[in-house]
Amino acid sequence: MKRLFDIFLSGTGLLVFSPVMVVLCLAGAVSFGGKVFFRQQRPGFRGRSFWILKFRTMTDVEDRHGNPLPDAERLTRYGRMLRKTSLDELPELWNVFVGEMSLVGPRPLLTEYLPLYSAEQARRHEVRPGLTGWSQVNGRNDLDWEERLAKDVWYVDNRSCLLDIEILFRTIGTVFQARGVSQKGEATMQPFRGSDGKQPENAIDSDRG
Repeated sequence: MKRLFDIFLSGTGLLVFSPVMVVLCLAGAVSFGGKVFFRQQRPGFRGRSFWILKFRTMTDVEDRHGNPLPDAERLTRYGRMLRKTSLDELPELWNVFVGEMSLVGPRPLLTEYLPLYSAEQARRHEVRPGLTGWSQVNGRNDLDWEERLAKDVWYVDNRSCLLDIEILFRTIGTVFQARGVSQKGEATMQPFRGSDGKQPENAIDSDRG
């Protein structure tokens, strides 16, 4: 039933928002020199990798050693607008439609985080990752990592159709009020370092959720 719900709403969303997405594609082509979409491998259901699809919000500017500059220096004014309104997430409706994601579930984070999770935190992969989730409507990037991952596992243990509907409605308010778009003092959010505080390598463009 959840899957049918995902197919219907994501398919409807793709049709309804298609004019908006066309405009954003044109604007993105101008802003980023034709590089409209951001694609990155993320762990999904049971940790299996898939390619998440989003509208690009950052440039590819690198330092003299060939390493990407910090998020704050690569995030453009146009990109900030997309993130504040969550319009950069619209292409993920395709990920939902084809079954790689769900409308509701723990946000798909970076592959580099997989070895850093505790056994309990890794349970977030027992369900499909979501376009929105319990942690997104309960603090989003205002939460620290321990709180955020704990809420993801809480959702896994308590998921239901009624809870999904509640999360979807609360997401509307979260988006309109632009709550928790970025962590305090950060352009996006600090990388997850695991319980031992070790930062993963190549933690680039961490998802703000």
